[in-house]
Amino acid sequence: MSTGLSAVWSRHRDWLIAVFLAAALLITAAGEGHPAVGLDLCGYALIAVSGLAMAFVRRAPVPVLVVAWMCVAGYQAVGFEVPAVAYLFATYTAVRAGHRLVTVAASVMLLLTLPVAAMVSPHHWSVGESFVQARGVLEIAWLIAAGAAGEALRQAERRADEAERTREEAARLRASEERLHIARELHDSLTHQISIIKVQAGVAVHLARKRGERVPEALLAIQEAGREASRELRATLETLRDDSGSPAYGLDHVPDLVERARGTGLNTVLTIEGRPQDVPAAVDRTAYRIVQESLTNTARHAAATTASIVIDYRPDMLAIRVDDDGGAVPGSPPVPGVGLLGMRERVTALGGRLRAEPRDEGGFSVRAELPVSPAAPVP
Repeated sequence: MSTGLSAVWSRHRDWLIAVFLAAALLITAAGEGHPAVGLDLCGYALIAVSGLAMAFVRRAPVPVLVVAWMCVAGYQAVGFEVPAVAYLFATYTAVRAGHRLVTVAASVMLLLTLPVAAMVSPHHWSVGESFVQARGVLEIAWLIAAGAAGEALRQAERRADEAERTREEAARLRASEERLHIARELHDSLTHQISIIKVQAGVAVHLARKRGERVPEALLAIQEAGREASRELRATLETLRDDSGSPAYGLDHVPDLVERARGTGLNTVLTIEGRPQDVPAAVDRTAYRIVQESLTNTARHAAATTASIVIDYRPDMLAIRVDDDGGAVPGSPPVPGVGLLGMRERVTALGGRLRAEPRDEGGFSVRAELPVSPAAPVP
């Protein structure tokens, strides 16, 4: 029950406040004994309008301020001694929205207009009595208090916004420091090991050629993989140190992946469908990673002899399909390894879809659809 009331209040809060204010002002006016005829009827209408106008005060504070000023001056001229609560509310909201000069000018004009309105009212007051009566309707102290409250809340909101920006900057700084820390750790732990692999593979290839022996294809593949791992590690470290740069690997490097896969003995075929076009950088890099991870899994776990890669450029989507003829059993669920989870996270972050499962005719299939429209989300 309370949830329903809260929803109603959130949705119709402005109108509920405006109706309540208008009703309170009309009850106050009715207590003065004005008959609902002639000019008095016009006064009631001005009072109601001044209250109901508060329903729009947050969306249009300056126009509502002007309407409230005209209504207060109008029903004062008719002879109603109703407090100008609506104008005080409009003053508070306008100052809170930052319209200080306009509010001060309107308030000064109102203070100058009220004595004149009281003089032309049906009550035959003198100038001095009119001024006293006007000050009774709109106390200057209340007017100043309303403006001061609006300005205080505006400053508090500005300080809150500034604090939020400071927290975001601190979070970005911590993220940058963490990236640098990861880059240092990767450099210290992986660069040395990969360098050893490259050196050992290079020495083995050199000795084999020096002896006139045939260099095994697997050894050449290890040597090339070491070079590629070094290049990717350098690119990854640069990205971690400065995430504003463009990714180093994308669809243009997929043919290199195919050649390296063939070097390991995997018969790999690349097919391009549709009309090649520029795609967002995040999509470009994700597509490369999907093909790379799929071929890596095929070489490591599938015991496959052939693999096919299809990249389909569609008007609003990039479709990728990688199939192999490995030993995956149809109907068996795929093992959610780190590589598969990483692919799924990348595709989901871009608003795309990923299917990775055994094929009915045997082997494994990875299919991804990545949106390439300008509205597509970028992680």
